[in-house]
Amino acid sequence: AAAPAAAPAAVAPKAVAPKAVHVQPAARPTVKLESRTGLAKPERPRPQSTPFVPAPAKLAGPTVVREEKPDIVSAPRKKGPLGPTTGAGVTQAPPRGGRGVKTGEEEEEGGEKKPGAKGKPVSARRRGPDGRRGEADEKLREFSDQDLKDRAERILAASAVRQATDRHLSKTEARGTHAQARTAAQRGGAVEIEEPITVRTLSTVLGVKTNELIGKLMKQGVFANINQGLEFETAQLLALQYNVELEIKTQPSLEDELMAEFDSRVSDPANIFPRPPVVTILGHVDHGKTSLLDKIRSANVAAGEAGGITQHIAAWQVQVGEKRVTFIDTPGHQAFTAMRARGANMTDVVVLVVGATEGVQPQTIESINHAKAAGVPIIVAMNKIDRADANPDMVLGQLAGAGLNPTEWGGDTEVVRTSALTGQGIPELIEVLDYQTQLRELKGDPTGPARGSVIESRMDPGHGPVATVLVQNGTLKVGDVVVAGVGWGRVRSLLDDHLKPRPEAGPSTPIVIAGLSELPQSGDKFFVVESMDRARALTQERVDLARATQAADKSKVTLESVYGQMKEQGIKTINLIIKADVQGSVETLQKTVIDQNTDEVRVKVIHAAAGPISESDVELADASNAVIIGFHVVPDESARAMAEQRRIEIRTYRVIYEIFDDLKKALSGMLAPEIREKLHGHLEIRQVFKVSKIGSIAGCMVTDGHVQRGSKLRLSRDGKIITEDLTIETLKRLKDDVKEVKQGFECGLKITGYDDIKIGDRLEAYIRETIQRTL
Repeated sequence: AAAPAAAPAAVAPKAVAPKAVHVQPAARPTVKLESRTGLAKPERPRPQSTPFVPAPAKLAGPTVVREEKPDIVSAPRKKGPLGPTTGAGVTQAPPRGGRGVKTGEEEEEGGEKKPGAKGKPVSARRRGPDGRRGEADEKLREFSDQDLKDRAERILAASAVRQATDRHLSKTEARGTHAQARTAAQRGGAVEIEEPITVRTLSTVLGVKTNELIGKLMKQGVFANINQGLEFETAQLLALQYNVELEIKTQPSLEDELMAEFDSRVSDPANIFPRPPVVTILGHVDHGKTSLLDKIRSANVAAGEAGGITQHIAAWQVQVGEKRVTFIDTPGHQAFTAMRARGANMTDVVVLVVGATEGVQPQTIESINHAKAAGVPIIVAMNKIDRADANPDMVLGQLAGAGLNPTEWGGDTEVVRTSALTGQGIPELIEVLDYQTQLRELKGDPTGPARGSVIESRMDPGHGPVATVLVQNGTLKVGDVVVAGVGWGRVRSLLDDHLKPRPEAGPSTPIVIAGLSELPQSGDKFFVVESMDRARALTQERVDLARATQAADKSKVTLESVYGQMKEQGIKTINLIIKADVQGSVETLQKTVIDQNTDEVRVKVIHAAAGPISESDVELADASNAVIIGFHVVPDESARAMAEQRRIEIRTYRVIYEIFDDLKKALSGMLAPEIREKLHGHLEIRQVFKVSKIGSIAGCMVTDGHVQRGSKLRLSRDGKIITEDLTIETLKRLKDDVKEVKQGFECGLKITGYDDIKIGDRLEAYIRETIQRTL
């Protein structure tokens, strides 16, 4: 190897003039000479650091799943077309001259060539781009087969996806078809619906949008919202438009289950005993019902009745020898129809009291109808037979005309002649009642739980809500849990008709119970249940049902109700608060005062309850501008003082007639007066005089009647009315002002503010009279 060249000799630097540097003297750096440039450069100090050594690079890439080589297709020959594509790949047709295409089998491995048919090697043009034609064809065939397999797999996967899609579409279509046919409006037929019926519930049942139902209602002239109640007939008409028939769905309530439980109980024949008959006294007012009952029970109840008439239901059990009879006395006034109906529905025998002097009256006919509707036998007590003006034959004829054929005339109705003053016929009446008891075989089971009906209820100052009930089966005991209407509770005490405490009450026994939470309605059924929880659930169900029914009734929309609401806007109303001593009187008054309503004036009951008039009633009357009516009750001192301070009117009554008379007077005063037109003369205009600054003056002849200064005029021309309500400004006879001109005389008159008159016009003179209307 050649030795390295010697280093060049050092070159001496040039002399450089020193520069003045205003720095502190310091050590100068060592100056070295560069052989390449020949310049001296100062050597700078370098920092001491660890040199950076990069880490060796690592190649990372995707994982190779399958390595595919590019398809190398041999170039086509100049002569001869390519063969058709087959399923195994691309092949070439044999060239002309019968020479075939060399394949890979004719070539040796390692690139050595085999001679051809004549010992000539295969040219590069015939071998292909890669120099090995047979290998290219093999590779081409290999990758073509793989592509076909991939394609087949893709087609298979696509077909599976398509089958799943078709299956999903078929299920969706089937489900859609089922969904379209599952609504009642599309199926048709009969469907069930619960009451109360509203637009919302009807839409849910039919499967129709609420807007569509509201639109159909509007076409019928009924304007309702989504929560509006509908009558069953209106809902049925809507449903029939969709070929659907509605049926009311009734689910068994807790009360129905309780009734079924009591009805399904089978009594042991050894525990069934005869029971006293329950006899209801019915008849017209002032025919002697209570007086006859007083004679039977040796009491004097009629003397304590206000106005001499019974205004409450009363019940007693009378011991006549060895026989016991339970009597229920009902009022006879027409206002107490509901009370008489309840009395007839809980009785075994009806005693119809008919006065021998008055005969059959309207309330007598009504009592007969109640008894026939209840399906109980009727015994007629012809009272007041001791009076000199008694006419028994007339009474018998009237009874036969009313459908009660007396036994004296070959009929089947017992008629007993009685007298409440002398006691005549009372033993015979008791015998007939006992005979009816034996004939009907009245029996009861005193061993089971009690059930019965509420006769009356009231607020007692010492016991709170109390109810007079009739035990119809079983035995009621102190401590039993009772459900009566909307009231429930445990029986704290039992009082008989003489207000004496009793430990229990058997069948056909009237008894007063204390311990209820609320006042039940007269006629409600009462039951003895096993627990307080069940009693509470029963009453809550009754309250909810009553509230829902009331709300639905208020919101029910029909064409008549819409017209009624439009009319109510101009109706004058009297607001009332009714308080009475017993619940039966409250119901009677509430119903009767509403019956006084007309198209122009009406009575609206704001609140009705049993009990004395309290401060809360006065506050309610003050808030609602109402009048308080007390029937057999009076306000306490605090309520009276508050009413005087707030100027609230409180009226108390003892007889129901007085309430109706005062209501009629008040309603009559609210009626708009009637204005009647009274025609009193006709005039014919025979001359018209036009006067400046005055107008037209009519010269008239009074053809009939008379005309006076205050008359109204109606102008007619050629048989047609032109105008009316004209007033007379001036009326003269010759030159004198007069007040009246009679038939056959001429007069001149000036019509106030009207000058369009002609000769031949006719005038009608009339006046309007105001008449106060009454109910």
